[in-house]
Amino acid sequence: MDKKRIGQGALIMMIFTSVFGFANGPVAFTQMGYASIIWYLIGGALFFLPTSLMYAEFGAALKESEGGIYSWMEAGIGARWAFVATFIVIASWIIWMINVSQKVWITISTLLFGSDTTETWSLFGMNGLQTVGVLAVIFVVIVAILVNRGVQSVAKISSVGGLFVMALNLILLFASIVILIGHHGVFQEPLKVSSFVQSSNPSFHKLSQAIQFALYGIFAYAGLEQMGGVMKDVDKAEKTYPKAVLISTVLIGVGYSLSIFLWGASSNWSALFHNKAVNLGNITYVMMSNLGYQLGNALGMGHGGEVLLGQIFTRFAGLSMFMAYTGAFFVLSYAPLKSFIMGSPKEVWPERMRRLNSHGVPSFTIWGQAIIVAILILAIAFGGNGATQLYQVLTNMSNVSSTLPYVFLIFAFPMFKRLNNVDRPFVFYKSKAATWIVTLLVEALVIVSIVLTIVAPFQIKDYFDGIWTAAGPIVFGAVALIMFEIGERRAGHKL
Repeated sequence: MDKKRIGQGALIMMIFTSVFGFANGPVAFTQMGYASIIWYLIGGALFFLPTSLMYAEFGAALKESEGGIYSWMEAGIGARWAFVATFIVIASWIIWMINVSQKVWITISTLLFGSDTTETWSLFGMNGLQTVGVLAVIFVVIVAILVNRGVQSVAKISSVGGLFVMALNLILLFASIVILIGHHGVFQEPLKVSSFVQSSNPSFHKLSQAIQFALYGIFAYAGLEQMGGVMKDVDKAEKTYPKAVLISTVLIGVGYSLSIFLWGASSNWSALFHNKAVNLGNITYVMMSNLGYQLGNALGMGHGGEVLLGQIFTRFAGLSMFMAYTGAFFVLSYAPLKSFIMGSPKEVWPERMRRLNSHGVPSFTIWGQAIIVAILILAIAFGGNGATQLYQVLTNMSNVSSTLPYVFLIFAFPMFKRLNNVDRPFVFYKSKAATWIVTLLVEALVIVSIVLTIVAPFQIKDYFDGIWTAAGPIVFGAVALIMFEIGERRAGHKL
């Protein structure tokens, strides 16, 4: 009996869940107001769209390869540097998993209590940080158990997460329309032409500061490349994958820009900016509360009804963000790792790490990843003052590590286009000139972002953060090179 395959709808949901961050809209609005829209459009046009079409060509042509982005880069720049770049990606996802496995409990707290109360939680005499750490480990273990049941489990969970994020966006859209009707078209954040060009935030008045935000906007679109790992499980991949990529590009680009604009209907930028209780961690829930409150006001519900609706919206945001985080966690704890282990040279890995269970999952490797994440979570939670520093080091190491592989991946594309022995069922970049122009433009954006990220802490004389930010890709890359060298010696020939 043929195993069930991922259809176009499920694939779009997987892409949407992995790439679109609903919280990016509130964060962008809080940082720059309406002026952030133009930078998100630039990010979509100059990064997401051109790279998504590259990934569509890679994915359609190499759908039978198991390596995902590793196989894509290997075809263009060879096994060694493809291995190094992919290993750096996997290392950065480990840090992401540590963060998200703890954030999901903040969303649960918001769902249950209407706000983040995790600092007051206590299990068996543990403090809030330790309690959340233990709960995060439980979450990681549960995900590992379900992931080991196969790709359909992953697709179902990510699809549900995508539906909840879609629901949040629809609530934002319809509630904002009702608010504007009830308030006779008046936005809480006044509409001025200048607001779409220059932010009221003094931190983004200089061109260099605006460029730094633009680069933040660009990488709000990151994550699509990881879908290459599920190509073999996609139904009619050569047609389904490119179409899903293009549909997702439009959905995500329009979604980001429209959401930033609509937040102005219910939230005032200045009020948010000067509210000391608001930070980038809780801003999504604060703005959802505002949305519910203003909707109640527009409907004439009175103060009690306004507050109640604000609480309902806040709790639904908690539920939706929980599902979104969970969906992304399932996809990104499975697809990148499996494709890397199974697609890269087998000599580099112990046989046990490549062995698949009855559901086609490298069970030992998935559990190994979960154990590493769990150990680091507990080390941070119970390590005292040293834990804070360890967490800062890991975060800094992942900052550049999460973007550096794009340098390799993008550069591999024109090399891949030069190959003659490849069947290409989908081709968007038809000329060599177009291929190189787009490659150099996007490559420049990525390199500039990396340089600015590394230089930023040194400019304010924060040498600790600066050194570890630069050290991340160096350390991870060195480990990858050592593993690759050992694999070549084991094989007795170049891999």
